[in-house]
Amino acid sequence: AKAALPAWSSLPPLRRARVMFRFNELILAHTDELAELITHEHGKTIEDAKGDILRGREVVEFACGIPHLMRGDFTEDVGSGVDAYSIRQSVGVCTGITPFNFPAMIPLWMFPLAIACGNTFILKPSERDPSCPFRLVELAHEAGVPEGVINMVNGDKEAVDALLTHPDVDAVSFVGSTPVASYIYATAAEHGKRVQALGGAKNHMVVMPDADLDQGCMAVSVAVAVGDDTGDALVEKLTPKIQELKIGPGTADDIEMGPVITKQAQDRILNLIDQGVADGATLAVDGRGLKLQGYEDGYFMGGTLFDHVTEDMSIYTEEVFGPVLVIVRASDYETALDMVNRNEYGNGTAIFTKDGDAARDFAERVQIGMVGVNVPIPVPVAYHSFGGWKRS
Repeated sequence: AKAALPAWSSLPPLRRARVMFRFNELILAHTDELAELITHEHGKTIEDAKGDILRGREVVEFACGIPHLMRGDFTEDVGSGVDAYSIRQSVGVCTGITPFNFPAMIPLWMFPLAIACGNTFILKPSERDPSCPFRLVELAHEAGVPEGVINMVNGDKEAVDALLTHPDVDAVSFVGSTPVASYIYATAAEHGKRVQALGGAKNHMVVMPDADLDQGCMAVSVAVAVGDDTGDALVEKLTPKIQELKIGPGTADDIEMGPVITKQAQDRILNLIDQGVADGATLAVDGRGLKLQGYEDGYFMGGTLFDHVTEDMSIYTEEVFGPVLVIVRASDYETALDMVNRNEYGNGTAIFTKDGDAARDFAERVQIGMVGVNVPIPVPVAYHSFGGWKRS
């Protein structure tokens, strides 16, 4: 990566953009192949895998405009006979460490823009599902990215530490759990790297009494029902939807949810559900014990719904990474807002309401990085920034 940097960074941005255009075309042409790689390794459905790829490809499309994005600034006569200008230059050798949950989207958040800006890049994907990232790197080379400009290494903590401490690495980008994000930020910064490290999340959705309950309430971790009537209506609405989820192999037709990624992940989810029951939460829908004929050894989980969850329960505090939705009840709007702001994570949140004043107040006062109004997953499009607050 270091050897390839001088030639690549000196290439005009317009020529790097042409490579991005070709890369985008190749991703589009190979979407079905990439989706199958994701589904076979990760377990998510083919349609979800295609969505993963699409959101990543949007970043590649954004990178195609890099000649405009890299323009500098000029000011005439900042002093007598003195002009000033600023230019954008590449950082150097960058590395990206990505999680298992979005094996296409998150790598594509990182390396296309990095290399379009003239950097070289080393991708270290999750060891749980590296095939799609590897194929994306192959397609980048096919698109015209020279050898050494985009690279990929596999491995665990040993590989990560080598990247964090290597003197030739200039910048590090990470998405994953908060403890690991803290470690990566501290270690890389100690070794003089520029670092961005995005941590975990426990995304809350505030459901107001006037909310339309048909707007996709299962796409978050925590639903905060404002008022007991709202909580009761939410449970009544969600229970049959969760019970009727079509679960099976991600490659099958009409499947809404595939298996979780590993036996370890399945055991962790089951333990959290068991602990939620022991802590006194109401288990409205129990997804444990699901067995599919012909796939008895698969890591399948049924959808699970908890009600009357409190903030001290592990099912509330822990990031589950499974098909588990918890409902927490708040007596009024201010209590719900305070609950969201009090949580240690600040990745994303949403409010469901028909009241414009409540929506505006929530968006202004909530201490969360990304906010949705009647949108369950407030993930920005490629040309807006992404990032959480607090421990996210």
